[in-house]
Amino acid sequence: MKKPTRQKYPLVAETTDVERVSMVREIFSTITKKYDFLNHLLSLGRDIAWRRYAARKVCFFQTYRFLDVATGTGDMAIEAAHMHPRIRVIAVDFVRQMMDRGRAKIGKGHLRDRIRMLVSDALHLPFHDNSFDVAGIAFGIRNIPNRVVVLQEMNRVVVPGGQVMVLEMTLPRNRLLRGVYQIYLNRILPTLARAFSPNPAAYSYLADSIMHFPEVEDFVGLMDQAGIKMVQKYPLTLGITHLYIGVKAG
Repeated sequence: MKKPTRQKYPLVAETTDVERVSMVREIFSTITKKYDFLNHLLSLGRDIAWRRYAARKVCFFQTYRFLDVATGTGDMAIEAAHMHPRIRVIAVDFVRQMMDRGRAKIGKGHLRDRIRMLVSDALHLPFHDNSFDVAGIAFGIRNIPNRVVVLQEMNRVVVPGGQVMVLEMTLPRNRLLRGVYQIYLNRILPTLARAFSPNPAAYSYLADSIMHFPEVEDFVGLMDQAGIKMVQKYPLTLGITHLYIGVKAG
């Protein structure tokens, strides 16, 4: 039996933007096979409910098109397609291995005619202005250093009055819950990852990325800086995850 890779990754605070992008690409290319399983295990299945809640909150009214940024293996794209039978979905990511697995899931779910997957950099989305009713990103923006640029790009490609949706894990505001959650991220999650992942060090990085994600109001400020208005915040599961939905002005 092949032993798990013992690679270590530097802390988020110790990397440059270029180093972090390269590190994220390498991490996600090594955990593809166990990625969905570990997501469900480590969130106790709540990640499924969070995506379903997000898909229920978005609305389509003009293009009936949804852009899923940093799609990974396509779970958010698939959930949106199931929730809204009239829409077409384009899902983008820059890790080809993750998207290959996503394409297999889309084919198995008989959704190839409604979901198209493209390899693309989230900082330079290859779409015209005003192309989608909704642009969303689920559990991906914390891995992108220049978050304002990503948000600006998402805002650019939605129609006026369209939505920009972000679903992301955060540290709870409650001090007791925050302390318990940090113990989970720093001790329990890496232990579980060592048992199941070929690259357990990747999950130490992912825990660190959650702990370094901006506080809720700070992230709302980033969305406003990107030109996204009327941002609504929805805390999920005691605040360990938040859904943010804003609107493109005009």
